[in-house]
Amino acid sequence: MKKISLLVLLLGFILASCTQKTTEMENPLLSEFTTPHGVPPFELIKVEHYVPAYTEAIQIHNDEIAEIVNNPESPTFENTIEALEASGKLLTQVDYIFNNLNASLTNKAMQNVAKEVSPLLSKHTDDISLNVDLFKRVKAVFEEKDNLDLTPEQARLLEVTYKDFERGGANLDPEKQAKLREINSELSLLSLQFGDNVLAETNNYKMVIDNEADLAGLPESVIQAAAKTAKEAGMEGKWIFTLHKPSLLPFLTYAENRELRQKLHSAYINLGDNDNEYDNKKALSRIAALRVERANLFGFKNHAEYVLDVNMAKNPETVFDFLNKIWEKVLPIAKADAAELQKLIDEEGGNFKLAHWDWWYYSEKLRKAKYDLDEEMLRPYFEKNNVRDGAFAVANKLW
Repeated sequence: MKKISLLVLLLGFILASCTQKTTEMENPLLSEFTTPHGVPPFELIKVEHYVPAYTEAIQIHNDEIAEIVNNPESPTFENTIEALEASGKLLTQVDYIFNNLNASLTNKAMQNVAKEVSPLLSKHTDDISLNVDLFKRVKAVFEEKDNLDLTPEQARLLEVTYKDFERGGANLDPEKQAKLREINSELSLLSLQFGDNVLAETNNYKMVIDNEADLAGLPESVIQAAAKTAKEAGMEGKWIFTLHKPSLLPFLTYAENRELRQKLHSAYINLGDNDNEYDNKKALSRIAALRVERANLFGFKNHAEYVLDVNMAKNPETVFDFLNKIWEKVLPIAKADAAELQKLIDEEGGNFKLAHWDWWYYSEKLRKAKYDLDEEMLRPYFEKNNVRDGAFAVANKLW
């Protein structure tokens, strides 16, 4: 009886092991890419692959970190800094693929994946930055940097690695480290919420036009695209313009209807500020408060000081000085441009002052008036060189 029980238990372990291996093999994110140039096999990747891939990649990265920490040899640049830099490649690969697809082809399922993995990644990053034994090895190498005969690239990597641990909280006391974990976790979710809200409002907004006269000035390709959007929305015979850039920018640039330009522009600049379920004001306020709290943990007065400490500017004062110098130079040019656009408005009999939603439209008009090629001037050249019909239009666009 005991033999049978042991046999059943052994078979269970074998089946579990086979199931795990089969699952990993079926997950294209965890397999070596055999495609040309190592391009991810996008046609094989499904939404349900991401969370298991992240989970597996995080575990593999943890194992790599453990191997560095448990190395019985004294810390060196090679066995600590280079090894750390080389770790986590699978996690980086999975993260790059997911983030790119989530940014370009997102949907509710992808957004749910992001919400699930975001706290996992935040915790994983903190676990590495706050790993006491790992930091001891990194610090030991850093303190010997002047005696290591490093190349400039190696020296830079060592400096950045050590600084990343410092800014990750390695030198904070345990109480502050615990607080930092809480802040980082909440910030990761708030950032996702902010982006999701903007995306939702962008996708939900539709400016429906049912009067063909309101399309005056728009290129035919833009009109056709708007008609297609309307048809897909069940409004065949109308035209829909959205806040997506391929729809928004052509409308602001070419549409003669100023009132509709204002309507579309106002909708765009008020994304996330409409006191609805997608309003971002509370999220932004909380993000700002958490960033200040995190900066204070590291001894900085505000988030700007914390961010700039590792950048060339070093402090907010330098940034403002730089921006003010640029402002002094560009403001007169911007005012001159505005005056030129206002002059064009006045010449056309427009009884209004130049506004935000007018800039694209009148800038395009001014550009055409100033810089479009003169067909009559170029006609002799085209005829002499036997240039085919339509070349002028092509040349004009390229110009």
